[in-house]
Order: sequence, then structure tokens, then C-alpha cells
Amino acid sequence: MSKSVLVIGARSDIGRATAHAFASQGYMVQLAARKAETLADDARDLEIRHRVDVTLHELDALDLSSHEAFVEGLPVLPDVAICAVGAMGDQKLSETSWQDMASVLRSNFEGPASLFAVLANRMVARGSGTLIGISSVAGVRGRATNYVYGSAKAGFSAYLSGLRNRLARDKTGVHVVTVLPGFVDTQMTRGMDLPARLTAQPVEVGKAIVEAVRKGRNVVYVRPIWQGIMLVIRHIPEFLFKKLSL
Repeated sequence: MSKSVLVIGARSDIGRATAHAFASQGYMVQLAARKAETLADDARDLEIRHRVDVTLHELDALDLSSHEAFVEGLPVLPDVAICAVGAMGDQKLSETSWQDMASVLRSNFEGPASLFAVLANRMVARGSGTLIGISSVAGVRGRATNYVYGSAKAGFSAYLSGLRNRLARDKTGVHVVTVLPGFVDTQMTRGMDLPARLTAQPVEVGKAIVEAVRKGRNVVYVRPIWQGIMLVIRHIPEFLFKKLSL
């Protein structure tokens, strides 16, 4: 029987690219998003191009109370689950609106963590599975320009690290991968002046994720240059860092 992959946040550019990357390897694909019926064309494209089965699943990642029922309703518990849910938000608006701040925090941390909690427990009961969380280098250190988004991603990265530790320590057969893409050319970053050397395409992210699963990687920087950059940023003394415009 073919392996299956669940893509949460399947309407995102990274979600779409990752679905194609796994489908090209023969995985059956489950696409999950709000208004899932609007992904019908994507499903047909995957089926025709890769000759795999594709199913659509309605999911509001921000509705935590629905997550148990969502997972229970899947036709099969996936071998691999990827969470590409996220929202950049508006930093300036988040500084004055608790509603906007709460939405950014829930989109990037609370919702994804809740979904992975449910999926992890189901995979542990089965004895196998891989969970892949799309986090961000923005979570390595808070910056004035996006600290609400960055703090949510920092929380998600810490959650993934702790979950990976727990599942490995207990020898559950379930693995957790943290993906740190850096800049990616997506709808969320359109209009930003991003340096080409540091900016990945969604297809690069998808391929990196498939390779991470194949090799059992733990933390993945899609473009290796980001690992060096974040190592430097992490070690800038605080008295200097707080004066920088990053």
C-alpha cells in the first residue's frame, strides 16, 4: 500500500509545492485547508501529473476544538503530516490590537501545536509517523520589525523540539522535523525586497522536506547559508542587538 501525506495549509505556496514533492514520490495526498473545495483543481493536477490518489479535507486550523474530529475523520492516518499554516500579520497593527496579535499567535503557534498534539498521539498509538513543522528563522531572536510573528514561530520551534525529544526518548517510532526556510518567494512575501541569494522558491522547500524525511533529519535550513547567518545573529550581545535595525 502506498504511503500517505497530509498537507495542512494546502492552499499556501509551500503547501502546494510540498504536496507535489511527495506526490512525485508516489505518496497518496490529503489536502487540508479552509474552503477545501476550492482546492479541487489542485487535486486534479496532482492526480493527473503524478498518478496518485488525492482527497480534500475541510479544516480551520484556528478552531482548536475541531482538531480531534478532523483527525478522526481522515480516511487514513497519514504516514507524514506537514503543517504549512502561518500568517505574517501586520506588526504595527499587532502593537495596538490584541485581536490582531492573538490571530498571529494562534495562526503560527497555537493552532499548529494543537494539530500536532492530536496527530502525534495517534501516530504514537500506531507506532510510526513523521511530523513536519514549517517554522521560521524569525523565531531565533526577536526583532522590532516582526517580533509578534517571530515570537509565535519561536514558540512553535520550541514546541517541535520538545515534541521531538519526547517521542525519541520514549522510542515511539514517530519523528519530528523542524523546517526553517528563511526567505521564500510566496504570496506572503510579495512586495518585499528580498535578496536573491537568501530567497528560496517553494519548490526548493518541498524538495528539502522530502529529503529530510528520507534522511531522518531533525532541523532543516532550506538554504544552508541561513544556518551561518542565524548563528551570528544568535550570538550578538544584547547591548548591541537592541540598537540594531534588522
